[in-house]
Amino acid sequence: MISKKTLENVVYDTIRRGSCSISPDVQGAFEDAIQIETSEISKRGFEATLDSLKKCRERDSLACPDTGWPLFFIKMGDDTRIEGGISAMEEVTRQMVIKATKDGYLRKTMKHPLTGDDPGGNVGMNMPNFSYKFMPGKSFQITYVAKGGGSECFGGSRLRIVAFADGLVAIKKAVIDWYIAAARAGAICPPSVLGVGIGGTGDVCMHLAKKAATLRLIGSKHPEPMIADLENELYEGINALGIGSMGSGGDKSVFAVNIEYSLTHIAGVAVGISANCWIARRATTKIHEDGKIEKLDNPNWFDGR
Repeated sequence: MISKKTLENVVYDTIRRGSCSISPDVQGAFEDAIQIETSEISKRGFEATLDSLKKCRERDSLACPDTGWPLFFIKMGDDTRIEGGISAMEEVTRQMVIKATKDGYLRKTMKHPLTGDDPGGNVGMNMPNFSYKFMPGKSFQITYVAKGGGSECFGGSRLRIVAFADGLVAIKKAVIDWYIAAARAGAICPPSVLGVGIGGTGDVCMHLAKKAATLRLIGSKHPEPMIADLENELYEGINALGIGSMGSGGDKSVFAVNIEYSLTHIAGVAVGISANCWIARRATTKIHEDGKIEKLDNPNWFDGR
């Protein structure tokens, strides 16, 4: 059985890591961009930001002043036993969000949407948010994602329903038009990790886009060739726009285009995007069946899709 004390330590440390350091795939994307970038301004932007991120990890300080929405993605075995059950696990997580806020690893950015009232500690109605995936076994895995306010609000989240008759042309046009508009708004911190959801209802589509943006590694490819080809086509098309680091102009305009899809109704196809800022903060910890605690670089959320 996983004790509440173990959960407290694991959740708190996962939040801290996700707030103060970037994953190896994100660091690799910065290093690759520095090597290929021909714009000196954009190259300096990558170099300065990567240097700052390395200092943040060394000093255990925030990788970005916008600590965003606290999102948790949980994979657990059918036979996983947690002291107090899932509801107790969620309460422990809320308390660790409050503690992380008090300790300075999160800023008080969560407010009431109508009144602006601050509940304190980033905990309130439907926040933090939990997503679950179940699998055989007894292990428990938690991924913390800090989804930044700019990348989420100012053009980084878009949804449209297109007709089957308009096909791939409509999908590709929507994604590229949205990315241009979001970058022009100056809030998504390009080159972003762009998640694209296709199919399902509107909420299913947007959740797929969010998971594609936040949980897939930069450089990963969808296992279905048709989807992988579309990812590559959009990736190359957006990089040809010349947006560069933070819109300064350059060769690298997007770090990745990750697509996930759902079956859809014949009435139409939902298409949505979710842009994740270029430092793409996340951290994952797994508690194995034998009690071993392991820090993971890959959430492996899409195993078996």
